[in-house]
Amino acid sequence: MAPPQAPANGAVVHGGSNGGVVVPGGGGTAAPSSENGAGGGHHGGGSIDGGVVGGTTTVPSSVAAAANGNGKQLGTRKRKKKPAPAVVSPMDKYWTPIDDKEAAEAVEDGGEDGRRPLLFRTYRVKGILLHPYRLLTLLRLIAIILFFIWRIRHPYADGMWLWWISIVGDFWFGVTWLLNQVAKLNPIKRVPDLTLLSQQFDLPDGNSNLPRLDVFINTVDPINEPMIYTMNSILSILAVDYPIDRTATYLSDDGGSIIHYEGLLETANFAKLWVPFCRKHSIEPRAPESYFSVKSRPYTGNVPDEFADDHRCMSKEYDEFKVRLDALFTKIPERSDAYNAEAKEGVKATWMADGTQWPGTWFDPAENHKKGQHAGIVKVMLNHPGDEPRFGGPASAETPLDFSAVDVRLPMLVYISREKNPSYDHQKKAGAMNVQLRVSALLTNAPFIINFDGDHYVNNSQAFRAAMCFMLDRRDGDNTAFVQFPQRFDDVDPTDRYCNHNRVFFDATLLGLNGIQGPSYVGTGCMFRRIAVYGIDPPRWRTDAFKLVDNPNKYGNSMPFINSIPSAANQEWSMTSPPAHEESVMEELNNVMKCAYEDGTEFGKEIGWVYNIATEDVVTGFRVHRTGWRSMYCRIEPDAFRGTAPINLTERLYQILRWSGGSLEMFFSHCPLLAGRRLNFMQRIAYTNMTAYPISSVFLVFYLLFPVIWIFRGEFYIQKPFPTYVLYLVIVIVMTELIGMVEIKWAGLTLLDWIRNEQFYIIGATAVYPLATLHIVLKLVLRGNGVSFKLTAKQATSTVNEKYAEMYVVQWAPLLIPTIVVIAVNVGAIGAAIGKAIVGGWSLLQMADASLGLVFNAWILVLIYPFALGIIGRWSKRPYILFILFMIGFVVVAAVVVAIHAARTGSFRFHFRHSGGASFPTSWGF
Repeated sequence: MAPPQAPANGAVVHGGSNGGVVVPGGGGTAAPSSENGAGGGHHGGGSIDGGVVGGTTTVPSSVAAAANGNGKQLGTRKRKKKPAPAVVSPMDKYWTPIDDKEAAEAVEDGGEDGRRPLLFRTYRVKGILLHPYRLLTLLRLIAIILFFIWRIRHPYADGMWLWWISIVGDFWFGVTWLLNQVAKLNPIKRVPDLTLLSQQFDLPDGNSNLPRLDVFINTVDPINEPMIYTMNSILSILAVDYPIDRTATYLSDDGGSIIHYEGLLETANFAKLWVPFCRKHSIEPRAPESYFSVKSRPYTGNVPDEFADDHRCMSKEYDEFKVRLDALFTKIPERSDAYNAEAKEGVKATWMADGTQWPGTWFDPAENHKKGQHAGIVKVMLNHPGDEPRFGGPASAETPLDFSAVDVRLPMLVYISREKNPSYDHQKKAGAMNVQLRVSALLTNAPFIINFDGDHYVNNSQAFRAAMCFMLDRRDGDNTAFVQFPQRFDDVDPTDRYCNHNRVFFDATLLGLNGIQGPSYVGTGCMFRRIAVYGIDPPRWRTDAFKLVDNPNKYGNSMPFINSIPSAANQEWSMTSPPAHEESVMEELNNVMKCAYEDGTEFGKEIGWVYNIATEDVVTGFRVHRTGWRSMYCRIEPDAFRGTAPINLTERLYQILRWSGGSLEMFFSHCPLLAGRRLNFMQRIAYTNMTAYPISSVFLVFYLLFPVIWIFRGEFYIQKPFPTYVLYLVIVIVMTELIGMVEIKWAGLTLLDWIRNEQFYIIGATAVYPLATLHIVLKLVLRGNGVSFKLTAKQATSTVNEKYAEMYVVQWAPLLIPTIVVIAVNVGAIGAAIGKAIVGGWSLLQMADASLGLVFNAWILVLIYPFALGIIGRWSKRPYILFILFMIGFVVVAAVVVAIHAARTGSFRFHFRHSGGASFPTSWGF
């Protein structure tokens, strides 16, 4: 796995509330470089990007502080240094604060009279970029309008049916561009202040008043989703810098696999070493696979003398841990065979280590023990740790590391596998998360929830605290339903060939939405307020007659679950988990996991995660926004979370197919345009754009295949006069690129990010968006089942020798065909133009028109370039081979055109209008 991004501004160990995390140094800057969640600084001045004031850097000096799980160790105050010049991140260069007055008032009142401090700062783009950005948008809109007026007044073309198609297509492109652009006209960045959060909620004795937090992780198959990823995710969560007694982690294994269960047991045992090691040395990131993948990194802890030996020991322990995980795939079947031989029963059961049969899925499927049919399972792997610190001991045979000054408690950890019955639709991930919602309510009932996919891990141990800054802020925290983090990925090739990082969306579009009602919910790495998921109204929309539970029946028949709802609304409520082994508790847990529990309830509709759609995350976020809640976007450095992404072309296209098909389905089944008055108008526009975009492919494919007419017919114009048409197009396209260049600046993107976004939009529009449109036609119009969506397989951890190996594997699938056709058509068009130029005797005007067409064809090939690399497999390691193949294609097609011309005329003539030519008999082979 790739290492995390190193701090750009020089590494120091920040004392105070940051628990020794690496943060940028320097002092006195007023730029928003504390987008870096590693700090936040004081409102009255000083650095806001690392909590370092006046160049003074301190480390904590109280062992008691380690009881909070923050990784703080004994240390001494370092002498003052001369303040270094402020270094501003390129991502923050063009942002300016807009809440200085509120910040000053917050410093003055000091949080008195029960008022909470401002826990985040708000920034907007400086006028030097924002005003040109808005002006260019307006000018492009005017150009588009003038273009349409001109086209309507000049209905001239070689084929009027094509003219009408192009008119409708251009109108749709203009509308979708406007829908996309208006949502980004007021981008807002909010930067968490972790220093003030610590001052407000962390206590001098090392405990904390931060709210409780439940963490949801979802996985299905230990093969398609390699278990090492899931267990690394859990280890990073257990080691996060958050009060130990106030977090609980719930792993939902939707396949009911004993491999996951026993893997979690191994992980819980390994965590007894790994988590204290993380706290002792303040390491980042806290997922061992990622941490040990880098051979060297700056040391940020306070016990450097012991680090080398501890690091060596932990590396060995982790290697042994991975061996034990791999061994489960053979160990459990062998154990089961031994038990089955003794039992001498007809069925081949899967057995647990304690000699009992596994209640979930067996290796040899049997009735009530197979995927889609098994009992519900809840196992508490790590009990609630209590609120008193428990320090470890010196190094020994049992514990090879010295943890005598480290709190060795571990957060609560629970394994869940819901009941499955073939007569029920289990609603995939959404159904699993709704079960997690009910089970966690009975055990810990934290007022806040954060969810992860099984392949994502905590890359910045301060991430949970960063999200809490938005939830607990006194301005609009109580009305904030969720905080969405961007998705970042390891093991993506350096050029991001298939646009996995999707930075234009995460670093530009979501910042635009942040200035309206908030970003959309995009799945993993999102913290929720529990009552918002329950469908309860936000405080600002509550009337005097408001009741938290207005209709208990919509929540089901579990009274303990229903009674837990008011407590979940109290973010200061602290609950010690009830003993899960008690009969009454187990009975209620089994009840809320049953398939039939949701019958007659609002789960999957107005409560929990939404059902019957491939993009349950976006629809769930839309429902929450529609209720009147807002959301926040949190981008911090180092990245809060990281995961894996499909670097194989076919797998990536299947992923986009699932997203685009679900988005289009949402447009028709949960139309944003028809949402109630609580949804902000601009937010409504943004959701419309996010759900209707696949329709553009219908017209885009038409344009991309239009050159085929040139191959067979020759000159053919969809609009006359053609030079004026081209002039309008050039103006519109140039203005689009200028807008993009300005957007790159304020969003902190690179030119490559922008190019990759454009390239993969075209690839998606040819390969998968048409299929997504077909899906919605089959499902909604013809009342069919639509197109089935394939689960994206995660790449296995690769060795250095085979890094990015999956990127060079060609997995042929039908959805590759449309884009291959587009490539063939445009290569053919260029080749045909060359051939006709040789034999046609064109005028200068014809040459000019053909040149414009060739520019279009070449541009299309540039946009589809990543796809073309993908389908040539290992040859793509040498991109010049693709260029050679294109040249060969041009020559072959040109030769065919020349040969056909020669066959028709009986001779072949190189024709140049002003310099004569040369004729050859066809017997020469032309």
